[in-house]
Amino acid sequence: MTDTIELRGHRVMAFCGILPEEEARRQPFEIDLDIDLDVSAAAATEDLSLSIDYGGVVAAVQALADDRRYALLERFASDVAALVLEDERATATRVTIRKLRPPVPQDLASSGVTVRRERDES
Repeated sequence: MTDTIELRGHRVMAFCGILPEEEARRQPFEIDLDIDLDVSAAAATEDLSLSIDYGGVVAAVQALADDRRYALLERFASDVAALVLEDERATATRVTIRKLRPPVPQDLASSGVTVRRERDES
């Protein structure tokens, strides 16, 4: 059985980009996460320890954004996915990160990347 915890619209300020101005200051990003896991035991008992505490996930993602510098969104999203999969209850995750002020001259609301990662069972 696979269920999904959805986290939408987590806004962080982070360093991510290859242009000098992107390396010099933090920019706003929005992160969406889907975490696949079986929540049936937590649903039956209402015991949070049988699920994944999304508050802890959001805090860990915030710490990653605060502590790291990235050249590419692809690496940023991959690191968030790896962080989520550190919890053995997570079987897969889908991470979308959007740069809310992309440095292009066109009227572009955001640029982003989505990665999907599954737990390696080998």
